[in-house]
Amino acid sequence: MSTPSTANTPVSAVDYDGLPVLVAPETRRLDGVVREAVVPPFAPPVQRGSLADLPFDNAAADPNAVVLSRRLPEGRWTDLTAARFAAQVLATAKGLIAEGLAPGDRIAVMARTTYEWTLLDFAAWAAGLVTVPVYPTSSVFQTRWILHDCGAVALVTETARQASALGPELQHLPDLKHLWVMEKGHVDRLSDAGVRVPEAEVGVRRGMLGPDTLATLVYTSGTTGRPKGCALTHGNFFAEVDNAVELLHPVFKQKDADPSVLLFLPLSHVFGRMVAIACLRARVRLGHAPSLKADDLLPDLAAFRPTCLLAIPYMLEKIFNSARAKAESGGRVAVFDRAAAVARRYGEAVQARQEGTGDGPGRALRTQRGFYDPLVYRRIRGAMGGRVRHVICGGSPLGRPLAAFYAGAGIEIYEGYGLTETTGATTVTPPLKPRLGTVGWPLPGTRVRIAADGEILIAGDHVLRGYWDPQAGGVVPATRDGWLHTGDLGRLDDEGYLTITGRKKELLITAGGKSVAPAPLENWLRQHPLISQAMLVGDGRPYIAALLTLDPGGITHWRRMNGKHPVPAELVADDPELLAVLQRAVDDANRLVSRPESIRRFTVLPVDFTEEAGHLTPSMKLRRGQILRDFEREVAGLYDGA
Repeated sequence: MSTPSTANTPVSAVDYDGLPVLVAPETRRLDGVVREAVVPPFAPPVQRGSLADLPFDNAAADPNAVVLSRRLPEGRWTDLTAARFAAQVLATAKGLIAEGLAPGDRIAVMARTTYEWTLLDFAAWAAGLVTVPVYPTSSVFQTRWILHDCGAVALVTETARQASALGPELQHLPDLKHLWVMEKGHVDRLSDAGVRVPEAEVGVRRGMLGPDTLATLVYTSGTTGRPKGCALTHGNFFAEVDNAVELLHPVFKQKDADPSVLLFLPLSHVFGRMVAIACLRARVRLGHAPSLKADDLLPDLAAFRPTCLLAIPYMLEKIFNSARAKAESGGRVAVFDRAAAVARRYGEAVQARQEGTGDGPGRALRTQRGFYDPLVYRRIRGAMGGRVRHVICGGSPLGRPLAAFYAGAGIEIYEGYGLTETTGATTVTPPLKPRLGTVGWPLPGTRVRIAADGEILIAGDHVLRGYWDPQAGGVVPATRDGWLHTGDLGRLDDEGYLTITGRKKELLITAGGKSVAPAPLENWLRQHPLISQAMLVGDGRPYIAALLTLDPGGITHWRRMNGKHPVPAELVADDPELLAVLQRAVDDANRLVSRPESIRRFTVLPVDFTEEAGHLTPSMKLRRGQILRDFEREVAGLYDGA
C-alpha cells in the first residue's frame, strides 16, 4: 500500500523594486510523484464589506485618481476620476432602487465590453442586486433559458435589436418586469429616475452586503448540455483579485509606469470581469473596447495605449501569423524568421537564468535582439498600442515556442488556468519565474491536487459557493470534501508548475483502447498560419483523424505569394499544394506524440467553425458534439476502407 510523503519546497522571495513577494509553492508527493501544490494567500481575507464599496472607497482615498477612460461616441477617449465614477455608480444605483428592484433581485446584462457594463455591475451591487451576464451572441432560446432559470426581474440589452428579438419570449418570463436598452439612453435615464431616492438608502443596501453575499450568477458557456449558473460571492472575487493584484505586481502596482488595461474580451466571461474588478481594486486605469475586429480594435489600442492586455492564445497566434504574412508580402520574411528565432532563443535564455539553469542571454544574443527590435519586435508592440509590456493569457495553453517569442520580443506573458467556478484564474505564471509551456503556479491562497486519474482538483476561497438551482431553493454545493473537480487533466512538476494535458470528457479512446487527449495536437495545429481550427476525432475508431478549417487571411496570403488566383473556399481545400503544406503541419504535430496517438488522416472543411453556427463557445472552445453532428459525413469519410 502506498503512503503519502511531503516535500517542502523552500519558499523563496522575489524582489520587485525592493518589495519582497513570496511565490514558491509547497509541493506534496505520493509514491514519488507530485500530487499537490499549495501557495499561502498573499492578501488577508476580507472580513466585511463587498464589491459595492470599491468605487466609494476609491473616491474617499484618492478622488482625483483616473480609474477609467471612456470612449465617447465620436471615438475620442475621456478620463473618469474615482470621484466621478463613484457619483455615476451612486446615481445609477438610486435609479435601480426607484424602479422597484429589491435586494437580492437578479438583473441581467446583455452587452459587449462597454463602460456601461462595468457601471451597471457596480451600481447593481450598490443597490443590493445580483448581476447575471448574458453573452450578446446568445440565441433567443439561450437568453430565455438563462433569464428564466435565474428569475431575472430586469434585463439591460445593448441594442434595440437584441430587445426586440426577445419580444415573443416575454410571455414566458413572468419574473421579468423591466427591459432597458443602452443605445436608447435607458441607462442614463436611470440616473434621472433616482434623483429623489436618498443616498442613505444606497448606504443601507451596501451595509447589508458582506463577503458571503451572492454577487453574480455566471452561466457556463456550455460545451455540452445546458449551461449552469455559477454562484459567485463578493468574497470569491476578493480572494481572487486581491491575491492576483499582489502576485502580478508588475501589472497592477508599478504606478510609475502609469499602468492601464484595455479590456476587449467579453465581460460576460468571468475572466474579463475579474480583471475589470482587479483594475478598480488597484486603481489601474481601465478602458473598454467593444469590438474584436481589427479595423475597430487597432485604433482603440493606438488611442488608449495600454500597458497590459487580456488575450486568449488564438489572438496571440493570429498577431504573430499576421505579422509574418505582412513581412512576407513586403519581401522581408527571411528577416522576420531570423528575428523570431532570435526572440525565442532570447526568451528561453532569460528563463534559464531565472531558473538558475543558465547564465541568460549572452552578448551576441543581446546584440542580435537589439538589432531586430526596431525591425520586428517594436512593430508587433506597436500594433498593440506601443506601450504593452504584459499580457494575461488564458483559455487554453499558448505553447512554449510562441510564449518564448513574445518574451523575447519584450512582452511578458502571464499564462493562467481557471474556470468560471474559480472566479477566473486558479493558476498563473509568477513574475520573474516563468516556466514556458506551463500555466504557472497556484494562485496565492489556492491548493491544486492531481487525482489518481489525472483530474485537476481545486480548493480555495475563490471557489464558487455552488450552482444555482431554483428547484432546490437556491444554491446547491459544487465541491466534494472541499475540492472542486474540474474535469480537466494535468500534471504538476517538482516545483509546483501545472501543465494542462486535456479534458476527461474529451478523451478519445480508439478501438484499440488507446486514450488520446486531443488538446496538445489541436493547439499545435492551430498555430499554423493556414489553419484556423483543428478538431481531432477517433473515439471508438481504429485511429485518430482530424478536421481542419482554413484561416481566410492566411489562405489569401498563401495563394497570392504562390501566384494562385482566388477561388471559392470549397475548391481551395482540393489544392494538392495546399494539402501537402497541411500534411507537413500534421507531420510536425505528430512528433509530439506516440504512433497510436498520431493523426493518420485529415480532411479540410469548406467552412470555418464559428460561434454563430454553434461550433464554438463565446470563449472560442470547440462544441465537439455539434461539430460531429454537422460534419458526420466528413468524419465517416476519414474512415472509408479502414
